[in-house]
Amino acid sequence: MDLYCTVGDDQSDAARQQERHYYLLSELQTMVKDLSSSFQQRLSYTTLSDLAQALIDGTVYEIVKGLLDIQHLTEKNLYNQRQKLHSEHRALKQDLVRKHKQALQMCKSHNLAVLKTNQRAETEALEQRVKDEQRMMDEKIVAEMDQKVLDQQNMLEKAGVPGFYITTNPQEVMMQMNLLELILKLQQKESVSGSLP
Repeated sequence: MDLYCTVGDDQSDAARQQERHYYLLSELQTMVKDLSSSFQQRLSYTTLSDLAQALIDGTVYEIVKGLLDIQHLTEKNLYNQRQKLHSEHRALKQDLVRKHKQALQMCKSHNLAVLKTNQRAETEALEQRVKDEQRMMDEKIVAEMDQKVLDQQNMLEKAGVPGFYITTNPQEVMMQMNLLELILKLQQKESVSGSLP
């Protein structure tokens, strides 16, 4: 008798999973219609069915949420670093202007031309330093964000989410962004309707 109950539970679980798969697939097929036709063509029925299968238990939603949280923290941290650098540069420029004004006020007229030449050179050197440091910061930001994309691709690939693998091909990255958008929209819809597992 116990064996029969277990088999019955397994069958009802399988039926629930099948029903959920159909629901998710149907929702994904509806959402894909909002994408550009070039992306619609690349998202086959099989891909959407596999994606629906991966979403059944809600684990992928949790993974995507965690990845987004990490991405937002990283973006905020990088933004704050850039703002701090900008503030430091502004302070350096203000200090230099103040120093130059004081020097001009104390300068004897026969040294004025030399002083102005030196000040111009100091200003140009500071401007070049600021430009170089901002470029290096921007390169660091781009490199860190590129690494986050690779980390996300790797994590989603390991989780078995269809369409995700490590790539730098812009078209493939855009396809993955579209898939993420579908997952997020579906997660949002399910959390509003309360149908998340």
